[in-house]
Formats: sequence, C-alpha cells, structure tokens
Amino acid sequence: MSTRQETDSLGTIGVPQDAYYGAQTKRASENFPVSRLKLPPVFIHSLALIKKCAAEINQALGLISAESAQAVIQAAEEVMDGKLDDHFIVDVFQTGSGTSTNMNMNEVIATRANEILTGTRKTKGAIHPNDHVNKCQSSNDVIPSTIHIAALRSIRDALLPALTNILGALSDKAAEFKDIEKIGRTHLQDAVVMTLGNEFSGYAGQIERAISRLDGVQERLARLALGGTAVGTGLNAHPDFAAKVISLIVKQTGIPFSEAPNHFEAQGGCDAAVEASGVLKTIAVGLFKIANDIRWLASGPRCGLGEINLPELQPGSSIMPGKINPVVPESVIQVCAHVIGNDAAITLGGQGGYFELNTMLPLIAYNLLQSIELLSNAANMMADKCVRGITANKHRCKTNIKQSLAIATNLVPHIGYDHAAAIARKAFETNQSIEEIALDEHIMDAEALRRILYGKPGDI
Repeated sequence: MSTRQETDSLGTIGVPQDAYYGAQTKRASENFPVSRLKLPPVFIHSLALIKKCAAEINQALGLISAESAQAVIQAAEEVMDGKLDDHFIVDVFQTGSGTSTNMNMNEVIATRANEILTGTRKTKGAIHPNDHVNKCQSSNDVIPSTIHIAALRSIRDALLPALTNILGALSDKAAEFKDIEKIGRTHLQDAVVMTLGNEFSGYAGQIERAISRLDGVQERLARLALGGTAVGTGLNAHPDFAAKVISLIVKQTGIPFSEAPNHFEAQGGCDAAVEASGVLKTIAVGLFKIANDIRWLASGPRCGLGEINLPELQPGSSIMPGKINPVVPESVIQVCAHVIGNDAAITLGGQGGYFELNTMLPLIAYNLLQSIELLSNAANMMADKCVRGITANKHRCKTNIKQSLAIATNLVPHIGYDHAAAIARKAFETNQSIEEIALDEHIMDAEALRRILYGKPGDI
C-alpha cells in the first residue's frame, strides 16, 4: 500500500495515500485494536455538523478566512452526507474523552478541505486540523455535545416514530378485540373475566407512557457543552462562539438546543445521557413484557393458551414439521435484554466523571445510540410483522372462561366467599366446571347462574 507522510507532535508516520485521515488517527487505529466497533454514522454526521457550524461562526467572528471556512464547510457537508464514512476508523474503546474520534474528524475535514483548495490530499496545509477545524473547541466539550445531538436526532427521527407506530397497532387491536371476553391471569393462574381488548389497551398504555418519558428527557439532552473547551472555563474560545454555533445547529436540525447553563456540570458528568438510557431501559422493560405476553397468549397452538394467533412468518423447527414459532416477539425480547445490558454499561460510564471530565464518553455514545437504534427497529418490527397481523381465537377464549375456576368469584356476592371457594375446590378435584358443580348444588336456576357466571344467557 502506498503511503504519504503525516506529522503530529510525536513525529512522522505513514498514512495510506488515499486516506483522508492523518497522523493522530493512524496512531489511534494502531493503539486501540480492540473490538472493530466504530461509532455509528449518526454520531459521525452530528460531529461533522458541529464542525460545519463552527467554521461558519469562526468566519463570521473574523477568526478564520472566508476561503478557509468555505473549504471546511464543504468538507464537513460531505461527511454529513456520508461520503467519507469509510475514513472514520477509530475503535469505540479508545481514549475516554473521545479525543481520537474528534481528531479523526478534524483530520478528515482538514485533508478534504486542503484537497478542495489545492488538489493535494494532505492533512496539514492551508487548512490545519487543530487551528482551523477545531478552533474554539476541545474534544472535552465537542464529544459530549455530539452525544446529545446524535441521541436527540435519533430519538426524533427513529424512536418516536417507531413507538407511535406500535402504539397505533396496539390501540387498533384494543378496539378490535373490545368485545371478546377471555380469562384474566394473575400469578400465572386463572383470574376473573376481562376482554382481550382490555389486555391490549394495557399494552398500548405502556407505550403511551414510554413516549411521555422520552418527552421528559429531551429537555436535558438539548443542553450542549459547547463553549466550555478544556475544563469548562471556555479557554481559547470566543465568548460569542457557543451561542452562535448552537443557534446554527438549531436551524440545521429543528431541535431547540441551548448552551448548558453550567459547563462544569456538562463536561464533568453525563447525567442527561444516563437519564436517557434509564428511559430507554424502561421502554425495553415494557416492550419485553408486551412481547412475552403476546408470545404466551399465542402459545400452543393446541396445548397452550392459544387465545390469539400470530402471523406465520417462517417454519419453526429443523426437526418438527408444521411447527411455527413466535419469532418476532423472541427477537424483540433479545433486543430488550441487550438494551438493559447497555444501560448497565452506560450507568458505569456515567460514574466515569473524574473532576472536570468524563473519561468513558465513547462507551456512553456507542451504547446509548445503539439502544435507540435497536428499540426503534424492534418496535417497528413488532408493530408491522406481528401486532397488526394478530387475530383472536374466540373459541379458545370462550372455552377457557368456561373451564376456569376463577369465575367462582362471580358467585361471591350471592352465596358468600366460603361457599364459592368450596365450589371451586370441588370443581378442581372432580375435573368439572364451576357451572356444573353449581347446578348440581341447585344454588339457583340455570338461567340466573349463567347470567352471573358469563353475562347474558348463551354468551358461552
């Protein structure tokens, strides 16, 4: 592979001739051969957005020339468009501040800007990665800001639409099933009669609360650390830089970002990211419950609960012909488990704030953005490939009610708790129904009994 020579404060190093990154990125790629995991495109593109807006403001403030600014802006836009994604090569598990990724960005933009101006692919030239692309910035304020921007963009563009999608699907089923009576269950045991619509309305309610929780955390994520530079004091940054850059970011994204009121808090801690992860974990727990319930309600088809039918998507067994498994709920459950694990890592990452800097920023960024992506995809999959195709097994729902011992509860106002309990015990011991035992004991006429047990005569 042909190389070109690039320099940094440690000396000279060979970089692939066609690479847009420079010396510091090359060293980082060699120093951190850990996982082959990279920060996702939404993070890279959000970081490039900061660099683009910074160049515009640095030009407006008279800190860099118009020619330099325009070259940096063009290069940053190419990164934002995904044209240079292959040149962001630093492993997630790198220096805790994310400096290697920030310098990867600075070098890619500088190299491309120099190429625009001179036709030569060189990292340091008319445009310098630190003096121009990184002007008025530090990794220590840029990387936390990028986490917030990328997370909010992903929540707005992916997760909220996905949750709205599954909310609609569940709400539709709640309405469709509103008159289908079935047996409820507590402690995995038969409970009293409810409707299948009641059950699905509960699932829809969980998603409604999930959306509300996301709305609550967005205000804190919208506060950006930009302007704090190294430790929060704003050293080497123009006093108007942060406010003006953030104003441009707001125009670009349509999201109401603002400058953090306390830069020392914004850079020393990652509480907003930890809070956001906690909300994502809560959403995952809710989706886990919904997916697991749906899996159980469809169990069988003949020797399980079998109260609903799921869409048949693929054969379920390599050995048992005709078997169809609840593959989508099982996929969602695994996603939820992974998101819960990510939250544990992010929680530990949040504890990695030592004095004026958190040094687990790449870990927090990767796991937070992955959780948002996974939940978005899982919610859409659950809605489109499972929930919308669910049908009710009305016959099984009726049969389960008739066989349940829990409907003895309906008799309590008429014959008392102890007598109803004795009927339930006898039904269990003799493998008969509550109706059969009650009729044998002549506690009331058959029509009244059926009305009490099942509603209108003939319902079951």
